[in-house]
Amino acid sequence: MVEFIDRERDVYGVEPICDVLPIAPSTYYRSKHVERHPQQRCARAVRDEALMPEIVRVYEENNGVYGARKVWK
Repeated sequence: MVEFIDRERDVYGVEPICDVLPIAPSTYYRSKHVERHPQQRCARAVRDEALMPEIVRVYEENNGVYGARKVWK
């Protein structure tokens, strides 16, 4: 949705687009802020990024058949 808002914001504005879409303007602006300042991501996002190689490894070692439920358990 953020990409869509970026494309259309000059024509319609952020707030009117957010009124129609299921996204709060503050969510959009936070996303853009984090895009510019990735060091300010929340702890969960940082941890998820750190875990991604391990998740991919487990998935690949199991022939790509484990879905999210089994990988996370």
